Amino acid sequence: MWIADKWKDYEVIDCSAGEKLERWGEYLLIRPDPQVIWETPKTLRGWKRPNGHYHRSSKGGGEWEFFNLPQQWSITYGDLTFQLKPFSFKHTGLFPEQAANWDWFGQKIREAGRPIKVLNLFAYTGGATLAAAAAGASVTHVDASKGMVTWARENAKSSGLENAPIRWIVDDCIKFVEREIRRGNHYDAIIMDPPSYGRGPKGEIWKIENAIHPLVKLCAQLLSREPLFFLINSYTTGLAPAVLSYLIGTEVVPSFGGQVHAEEVGLPVSSNGLVLPCGASGRWEA
Repeated sequence: MWIADKWKDYEVIDCSAGEKLERWGEYLLIRPDPQVIWETPKTLRGWKRPNGHYHRSSKGGGEWEFFNLPQQWSITYGDLTFQLKPFSFKHTGLFPEQAANWDWFGQKIREAGRPIKVLNLFAYTGGATLAAAAAGASVTHVDASKGMVTWARENAKSSGLENAPIRWIVDDCIKFVEREIRRGNHYDAIIMDPPSYGRGPKGEIWKIENAIHPLVKLCAQLLSREPLFFLINSYTTGLAPAVLSYLIGTEVVPSFGGQVHAEEVGLPVSSNGLVLPCGASGRWEA
């Protein structure tokens, strides 16, 4: 498992009975987590005195309950600063476990010894974009949500990267990739963090089990002659790390060689030494 264990402003304090107790900077949140199917006594004080608690509904969805939590606050990871705010379906605008991947590809970019162009698809609020830019890459950031791209630009400004070579694109990721192929553009590295299910700006439906392989096949056409890495993240239950390995291995390795590794990604739980699984990642590197 690849573990994001270098955080100072974030920690999973405890987890039990379908929920996790987290510290985001100076604030404590309780959020649901479907991986937490075990139950232990919730004796830590934070369980009783959080700043925010997202309650799942038996009918799906849920709602936040707040206790002295600001509308927006920030946390840092190294030189990066992220603006956080609680919004729909339990999210805060950041997936901390992805720091394990930021560290990996950040080092690869810094050690490449040449300019690196990165394409970040389903780029959300820009964690991977900023990590790549801070390492010295030029990045094309693509997300179908204008609001998410605006949020990512705020994070770039907070991190001192407002003038970094980042292209901010609001577009359906598949259509953008198809246009880039027609334009003859290429990238040295591709990152994708596709949702299990989603809709594009014009109502395009995305279902990962149907759409991910065709997209990886398209993206392989965008790789430069000397690509550096290819990264796929998945939060979809049932998509094992091996599936990500096969996807990348089928479409990238025949043309470029290299190696594929895939693992679960996780976060350490400070109260008991466990590691909380948080999806999976597949990495290809030359």
